[in-house]
Amino acid sequence: MSDTSRLRPETTTDTAVRARGPLAPSGLLRSLTPLLRGWLPRQRWFAGKGRPISGFALVSAVELLPLDGRLGGAGLLHLLLDVQQPNLPPDCYQLVLGTRRLLPPALAPALVGHATDGPLAGLTVYEALYDARLATLLLERLRTPGRTGPLRFSAESDATIPSGLPPRLSGIEQSNSSVVYGDTFILKLFRRVSPGTNPDLELSLALARGGSDRVAAPVAWMEALGLHEEPATLGVLQRYLPGSADGWQLALTAVAEGSDFTGQAHALGAATAEVHTALATALPGATLRRPQIRLLASAMAERLDATVAAVPALARYAEGLRGAFGDLDQLADAGVELPAQRIHGDLHLGQALHTAAQGWVLIDFEGEPARPLAERRRPQPFVQDIAGMLRSFDYAARHRDPAAPGAADWAERHRAAYCAGYAERSGHDPRDARVLLRAYETDKAVYEVLYEARHRPEWLPIPMAAIQRLSQPADR
Repeated sequence: MSDTSRLRPETTTDTAVRARGPLAPSGLLRSLTPLLRGWLPRQRWFAGKGRPISGFALVSAVELLPLDGRLGGAGLLHLLLDVQQPNLPPDCYQLVLGTRRLLPPALAPALVGHATDGPLAGLTVYEALYDARLATLLLERLRTPGRTGPLRFSAESDATIPSGLPPRLSGIEQSNSSVVYGDTFILKLFRRVSPGTNPDLELSLALARGGSDRVAAPVAWMEALGLHEEPATLGVLQRYLPGSADGWQLALTAVAEGSDFTGQAHALGAATAEVHTALATALPGATLRRPQIRLLASAMAERLDATVAAVPALARYAEGLRGAFGDLDQLADAGVELPAQRIHGDLHLGQALHTAAQGWVLIDFEGEPARPLAERRRPQPFVQDIAGMLRSFDYAARHRDPAAPGAADWAERHRAAYCAGYAERSGHDPRDARVLLRAYETDKAVYEVLYEARHRPEWLPIPMAAIQRLSQPADR
């Protein structure tokens, strides 16, 4: 982070990394490789599913508790590990592993495997976040900013982090892992690690420091130093919002009960506008001119072509969908310039929590995890976020039955309410940017078709209904 004026002072305890001995790369990998080959592909957050693992390279190994059990049984090992797969660049993953001689039955779901070779021979290796003692140790490190080898723990200067908060692992499926401490904080650990500040920390911190109440304020974070060309964000400790309900579940309930959700959709649009305004004030923006707009339209068209090749059912709509990207390209030829700013980057109903005290709060500002970090940190037109939320209302309407009578009407009413709320608060109605909004919504629907075809084919009719609509000629 470039702004360090509000950080607590650091203390340094550079005791955890060993260049030789038990944690030397060759020895440690000899213990772990047979276990991780089978365990990693089963994890929800592992991005390389369906491709064989050809090898591992140890980036960092930090012994946060002695692995030989000298301090009471459980050891704690922090790893950054390059996972190698054929014809792909290595992906760096963050692992937090516990070691014990015997694993208690309560920790059976956390099992990684039993090491039979190398320095961990005779030890049981498991996912440490399931273990209350080890999860508590991570919170303690965040309470005391400083260094442990390449790991740096930082906190806001005014943060008060009590000790003794009971941890529980979040059961929500996501691309990262989260631990809730009492009803006070939630720690998100990023599993795929890239050089640079993760937008979830960068944007949340900028919003909180600017006084926004539309964000779960970060209080502490951890980074890896000296391993890449710039520090890499590993995790963020944020305020937890007990009693909150996520927008996706609220919308599904409204659909199931036939109740009106337009008031909440309008308020969510206003909250989104507040966040965009605050981000535009806090962080530098940009202007997209002809070359950038043409590249944007070209990238969308390329994603469409790749999806048509993978999902043949899309082919009959391809020409109409290309029209949306062609219209965007014509904007560039007409000399139109588009303002760009930092945005959420992956906005949908599941990324919004409704609370009694704060109303709508947006979470998970890291953007689409599958995209490179540099791309996720780049200023974009605010309409990208709007398009993501509009697609989410469509998903909610069709979730139970893609062909349900009234689904299209429910979605349209709530999409309109959301845009009206945004316009009322920001002074800019996203529907006025018709060409840009259609291009982004089409691009998102194409992405959804590919995702559902690969992972949830029973949901494929949901984005296909949008594809049929978006492939029609735009209103002039």
